[in-house]
Amino acid sequence: ETNCLHRTTHIARINPLARPLTLFFLLLGLWLMLSGHYDPLLISLGTLSAVSVTLISLRMGIVDAEGQPMALLPGLVRYAPWLAKEIISSCLDVALRIIRPQLSIEPSIIRVPADSKTAAGRVAYANSITLTPGTISLEVLEEEIEVHALSAASATELQTGEMGRRSRRLEAP
Repeated sequence: ETNCLHRTTHIARINPLARPLTLFFLLLGLWLMLSGHYDPLLISLGTLSAVSVTLISLRMGIVDAEGQPMALLPGLVRYAPWLAKEIISSCLDVALRIIRPQLSIEPSIIRVPADSKTAAGRVAYANSITLTPGTISLEVLEEEIEVHALSAASATELQTGEMGRRSRRLEAP
């Protein structure tokens, strides 16, 4: 068991209400942000909905360290700005390839190592690949991810392993 997961389960043992309360407040906050209306009736309906979903989730047994990987949040704060920069850079690259026919489009399927410690880490890496225009994760395997790349440049960039290294740091305590 990794330190990250050990620390998360340790927190859950200290306060068994931490995860359900976090889920409840996240759901209520999302309800309030999306509705944009703050009438007492709508706030009470949002609260009722958040309580209902939290109770159903508890009954289903999905309020756990895997469903709420809170230990990933510190790493996410460091990773998100870098990923945003990569997404913008890839958007510009794909747009240039569309408007400039002399820039080649060489689709290829490659495999990149996915040596994350957890399933959540592999999923975060695969989602990061898919969020980056010009690449899409086709299959997530135990030790690698199959990727379709639009150009040789995007395939080469993925094969350098920078995104993999940075996504692995999400799991670091």
